[in-house]
Amino acid sequence: MPSIVALMPKNMKNCTYVEPFVGGGAVLFYLQPKNAIINDFNSELINVYEVVKNNLNELIIDLKQHKNESDYFYNIRQLDRTSEFEKLGKIQRASRIIYLNKTCFNGLYRVNNAGEFNSPFGRYKNPNIVNEPVLKAVSYYLNSNNIELLNGDYEDVLKNVSDNSFVYLDPPYHPISESSNFTGYVQGGWNMFDQARLREACDDLTNRGIKFLLSNSASGFIKDQYRNYNITTVKATRTINSDADKRGEIDELLIRNYE
Repeated sequence: MPSIVALMPKNMKNCTYVEPFVGGGAVLFYLQPKNAIINDFNSELINVYEVVKNNLNELIIDLKQHKNESDYFYNIRQLDRTSEFEKLGKIQRASRIIYLNKTCFNGLYRVNNAGEFNSPFGRYKNPNIVNEPVLKAVSYYLNSNNIELLNGDYEDVLKNVSDNSFVYLDPPYHPISESSNFTGYVQGGWNMFDQARLREACDDLTNRGIKFLLSNSASGFIKDQYRNYNITTVKATRTINSDADKRGEIDELLIRNYE
């Protein structure tokens, strides 16, 4: 986070902050801009943000019903494999995603090619399933500022951003090895052609005079794609790895189209 903040433009107070791959929103909630457009292709995730904003009390009540038990976990997880899933209301769907995230292994959001959540049970003693202070803080922020929530393809968002915008991009990272290839955040995953399409979108932003900062892996492919931009290598902590000994600091890239 300090590396990201240090590279951001100095005059951001009056601009619109745009994050087309918002994910968990770490940068968004650190900066807490007054005007922002946030998007994610994952409809379940954006539903969580909408429910936290508009139905906080009902969400907290529903979250308190969940159990930290293996059989219960797998019953909740398998709902998206049944017709019952379509019957869930928006509050129940948001509650399900938060519960699975808090109790699955390593908090790893992963779906298979059919779009079904498939991370295993984490077996944690006391997971914080109902983190009321954080939920209330997020709800307050979303309601106290001009934050637009979108669910769609990032390119549609970028095509419509105004000149007075700053764009932070945190897409699925390009793998640095076959064993590190993780593409299960959304159904279908990401490949090198998706990365190339994103670079083309960044070229378009540059041509329009819109500043962007992008995070990605320190792979040779990414370095080559963005060879015409300012690239800074930083150390980031990797918390998810099948080999616990390999968790720790790893090189990542911060890429920008401004000085």
